[in-house]
Amino acid sequence: MVVTCAAAQVVLCCFSYELVTLQTRLLRKRQPAHLSGHGDCESGNLDACGFDAPRKFLRARRWYDACLMAGPSLLGSAQYIRLVPSSGHGRQIKVASMSGIAAAVLLPWSSSPHTVYDRLNHMLPRLTLRGQAGVAIAAFTHNKGVRYKTAFQPSHELHAIEQDEQDPERLPHVAIAQVRCRLCTDGESDDQSTRNRRATSRQLTISLDGALVNAREVRAELTAQGHTLEGRTHAELFLKLVEHVCERDYWRQGVRVNYENVFREIDERIDGAISALLLDAQGNLIAFRNRYGLRPLEFMQTDDGFLLFASENCAFAGLLGKSDQIGPGYIKYVDGKNGHCFDRCVSDSQRAAKLCVYEPLYLGSPDTSIEGRSHLVTRHSIGFSLGELIARRLPAEPDAAPIIVSSMPHTGGPYADGLFSSLVARGVNVERREVIETQISERTLIGPNSERKRRIAHKYRLASIDVEKRSILMADEALIRGDTSQTVTNMLLAAGAKAVHWAIGSPPIVAPNYYGVNIETIDELAFWRTWKGLSAQQRNQSLLFKDMEPDVLRIIEGRIAASISATTVTYLPFARLTSLLPRGSEGIDLSPFTFEMPTPAGQTRANRNLHNLVADHHRAA
Repeated sequence: MVVTCAAAQVVLCCFSYELVTLQTRLLRKRQPAHLSGHGDCESGNLDACGFDAPRKFLRARRWYDACLMAGPSLLGSAQYIRLVPSSGHGRQIKVASMSGIAAAVLLPWSSSPHTVYDRLNHMLPRLTLRGQAGVAIAAFTHNKGVRYKTAFQPSHELHAIEQDEQDPERLPHVAIAQVRCRLCTDGESDDQSTRNRRATSRQLTISLDGALVNAREVRAELTAQGHTLEGRTHAELFLKLVEHVCERDYWRQGVRVNYENVFREIDERIDGAISALLLDAQGNLIAFRNRYGLRPLEFMQTDDGFLLFASENCAFAGLLGKSDQIGPGYIKYVDGKNGHCFDRCVSDSQRAAKLCVYEPLYLGSPDTSIEGRSHLVTRHSIGFSLGELIARRLPAEPDAAPIIVSSMPHTGGPYADGLFSSLVARGVNVERREVIETQISERTLIGPNSERKRRIAHKYRLASIDVEKRSILMADEALIRGDTSQTVTNMLLAAGAKAVHWAIGSPPIVAPNYYGVNIETIDELAFWRTWKGLSAQQRNQSLLFKDMEPDVLRIIEGRIAASISATTVTYLPFARLTSLLPRGSEGIDLSPFTFEMPTPAGQTRANRNLHNLVADHHRAA
């Protein structure tokens, strides 16, 4: 995300609202805006710098849209837009940390007719599965400083990034971007552009993907040292930590920052999943992936003179050059003046990349590859393997209409394709067509319970009314909470479906995820709600998780099916999953299925979560 340490926050309340900040007066009086180095803002041309649309939304009392439209054009203001109730108590908006980041650097020797905006416009649409709310961009031009841009189209309508610089001298040399997720309340992470408000020579901007598990401890430490954090986003916290180290060791002494040392200390102090792109006031770019390697970060040097960075290598499709991933515990430093690029190890404990399993199963684009194997192939293979299990469980109905094999959009398609091919190969009477479609593109995995359920209710609808008296086989990559699958099942049954079966391309999700997916507690998971109803012996056996006995897994599948009104639920066994992943059990973090968390703070937090759930259950019993 691109974040600002100074107070990039939006506060929203469900009650009566009033605008109470300096920004309100600026909007009404059309006075020059706050972004130093932004010609439109400095000249007072608020329409050109993005203030006009927010003002119209505010007049219409469309608070959420106004906040979205303000975006990075207001970032850095000490008084950002704040909407508060008359009581003076607000509710802070925070953004889930599942997101995509990208950067483009134009090398001094390049003779390419393309700009960094052209390269971002090539990459960002390929990353929109990671976030559908819009794009925030920060661009640096020599002698002009950093400027900010926004685009707000949903993923399927992402247009070219408008290039408003007519003067060739204003064409930026480097730009970083964030594909943002939807704003949601009650989280602890965000996906907005963030920058600090130091003097211009100390200006920092960051684009970040991931989350800090030890955010509370880092925040307390910084607060004790006299720092003020006005928001509660992980991006702001991470940037404040970078700023603190730079201030202490370099800025006070007036010496050039050694980012290798800065990020070495950062890597030691944080626990979590972080991939970040940092842009400073001299146009230097630092790409950082912390030592656990849970969030991906890819790099390419193109043949026509660009250095490119992106969350996934699918962003480089169609471009010529050499690409590689940035290893865990490494930074890649790009000098803003001469374009020289250096790799530096900043971790004392070298690790192989342990990519979060949600990346190949769910988060990543189907076109992204790991070790030459695309996520599309992995997902299709999983679906095909599921077909062997499903074929044994479907009731034999010789004269019945074909079973409809369908998928959950937009990620379930490859699973359903593989499942269909497998069932056909085994002589099962099936047809492949979609019965569910989406009305909005935003994912419903992230967010507080009430917000997710509201979005789920508005997101899905029947794509086909021809389901009466038909059996439907729905393929999906995971069954996490069960609220989405229950909604879809009830929708199909209400349309007259005879039976709804679910084929799940992973084992039961048994562990929380504090690393950017925002599954914060285990009692929200379908597995644990079912676990409470098992016998004592079955509960103990199920705590073996990936090693639980098949008959216990079948009992859990049956109970989860009943809880979502489905006829059957079939999970992919753990051993099958690991055999189908590109790195098997070695290169993928499988903690959602094993409860073996990838970081120390994550394990401590998960153990405490599990202990509390079990203790509460015993007390209730």
